[in-house]
Amino acid sequence: MSTLEYIKEQFDQLQAKGSDSGLQSIRKKGFDSFTRLGIPVKHEEWKYTRINPLFNKEYKLHAATTVTETELNDVRLPGHETATELVFVNGIYSTSLSNIRSKQLVILPLEEAANSDAHKAIIAKHLGHSSKYLKDGINALNTAFVKDGVFIHVPKGEVIEQPVYIYNITDSRSGNVLSQPRSFVYVAENAQVQIVETYATLGLDESFTNEVLEIIVEKDARVEYYKIQNDSAYTNQVSTAHIRQIGKSYTHAVTIPLNGGIVRNNLNLVLDAEYCEGHLYGLYLEKDQTHVDNHTVVDNVKPNCFSNELYKGILDGHSSGVFNGKIYVQPQAQKTNAYQSNKNVLLSDDASVNTKPQLEIYADDVKCSHGCTVGRLNEEGLFYLQSRGIPERVAKSLLLHAFAIDVLEHIRPEPIRDYVDKLISERLEYDIAYD
Repeated sequence: MSTLEYIKEQFDQLQAKGSDSGLQSIRKKGFDSFTRLGIPVKHEEWKYTRINPLFNKEYKLHAATTVTETELNDVRLPGHETATELVFVNGIYSTSLSNIRSKQLVILPLEEAANSDAHKAIIAKHLGHSSKYLKDGINALNTAFVKDGVFIHVPKGEVIEQPVYIYNITDSRSGNVLSQPRSFVYVAENAQVQIVETYATLGLDESFTNEVLEIIVEKDARVEYYKIQNDSAYTNQVSTAHIRQIGKSYTHAVTIPLNGGIVRNNLNLVLDAEYCEGHLYGLYLEKDQTHVDNHTVVDNVKPNCFSNELYKGILDGHSSGVFNGKIYVQPQAQKTNAYQSNKNVLLSDDASVNTKPQLEIYADDVKCSHGCTVGRLNEEGLFYLQSRGIPERVAKSLLLHAFAIDVLEHIRPEPIRDYVDKLISERLEYDIAYD
């Protein structure tokens, strides 16, 4: 049985259970879109990332497994003792492994929330909005199997002091696994929350994580979202974060891909109310044969909004990178201010990057800019440091760390910033030592 035939069989079995009517119609629509759109092959948005070979392999969906508390401890983030921890195992939200330490939060399995009088209207209205921006079968495939996800509601006026950690764990010790985590976050008026996501794979077989997280932000709310990807070289990910601001609000997102086989990150920011503000930052460090593809969309739907975007990349070995950033300014979005920059450093002759910043402006009273650079390490800076007695290996590490700091300083939770800084410092020192 081919992977696509297996997916069809699993979908039919899921629909036949009929236990969560609130999601059945959403799944059906997702599967119809997947059938129509298929796996992106000759697709402009996937021009530099070949995802179709992954579907020539056999995977298990909803693979049964047991992850122990000890194994979870190995992937926990610093500061977890006080954070709310939500754990996905093979794409399935685990209530037993999760720790909901903030009493202000409402956290429910997604199908339970979809059938509750308190939340079903919100989910029916907003769940799946990312499909309007991702016209490919990969996003639709996740929606076709939306079931064992999580619903996070930050009630009106609540300020969540400690961050929410989301662990995406894949257990591939007994074969290849396709996991599809789904999270839906609703941040009500005048509320605040920090969300941190990370990924880990147990086992040596291949894993493919196809994740979708959607965040709705109401009036006067503030959201910070951090994504750290430092998984194994034989893991593959398509990770979508879709943030929609439906009231005057503030969002701040930082994406840090450090390792993985094929990593594709979709980050959509929809400014769907006046006077919204959004900031997007990214830092990718690639080596060996790894490939990372960062696709961002900033859609200015309403007037008087501001956005700023900065992505930086360091690529070594035979690694490859992609940055495709789009800024849309809709006809009614006058007084928009939107800025975008992508900067890359190539450390080897075999490393490569394809960068494509884009502007589509349909309004006439706006301030927008974009740009990109690709180059080598600053030779003058390297010479200056060496002339002051600093060894070449240390000088390279210092220059690269200085290049990365523009993004690192935007990680606001101190334990997470120190953790990422340590990962990057260790990577730079190791790579240069064995260059």
